[in-house]
Formats: sequence, C-alpha cells, structure tokens
Amino acid sequence: MKTLRLVKAPCCVPGSPPLPVEARERLAGQFKALGDPTRLAIVNQLAGQEEACVCALDGLGLSQPTISHHLKILRHAGLVESTRRGTWAYYRLVPDAVEALGFALTGRDQGDAGERRGDARELEPVQAL
Repeated sequence: MKTLRLVKAPCCVPGSPPLPVEARERLAGQFKALGDPTRLAIVNQLAGQEEACVCALDGLGLSQPTISHHLKILRHAGLVESTRRGTWAYYRLVPDAVEALGFALTGRDQGDAGERRGDARELEPVQAL
C-alpha cells in the first residue's frame, strides 16, 4: 500500500494539528487552482485518462489558448504535468498531488482511489431535478 507524506497530517478533520505555513500555502494554492469551474472540468476530464492533448479538451467549448491558460495554472499549482511531442503538449494529473489533497481533507490514504474511480464510472449520472 502506498503511503503519502506530502502532508504530514490532515488539515481539515476534527482534532488536526495546525499546519506549517509552507504546507498551508501550498494547499491553498492547489485548492485555489481547483476553485475555477473550467479548471475543475479539466481535472475531471484528465482524471479519466492517462494523458490528454490540449486538442482532446475541446469539448469544454473554449478556445485552445484559453484551455492552455487554465492548464498552465494547474501546472503551476503542481496538479498537472506536461510533456511536449512535436507541436502538441500532452497533460496528465500528478497522482501524488491529487492524493495529497484528498488526504488533507479526509485524513485517509487515497491509495484505493483508482478502485473508487472505477466504481464511480459505473454509477449512473444524477439527473438534475
């Protein structure tokens, strides 16, 4: 089982000790990056893929430069990595960073996240009332 040590203790569960300033700033920056609906949609799409080209994210209804701007913010927050192949950049989530965010909120190891992701795909989408 994989153990994360990016955040030494959960920040947001009852009885959590105060976080050091550096950890608070890093977590705040990552959560701030996820605070935009477009960036959250990008992370959601990347979560279902090993990696994706910017061109594969055109289903968001935004221009390629706008998507690239949001990906840059996610990259600076440490949530996304990129590699270049020719003229295209391919993006993927940084698993440790995403797991650390989950640990910060829940205090539980997110090692079974892949298994839960598969379970979530099997659930039917909730219809808006």
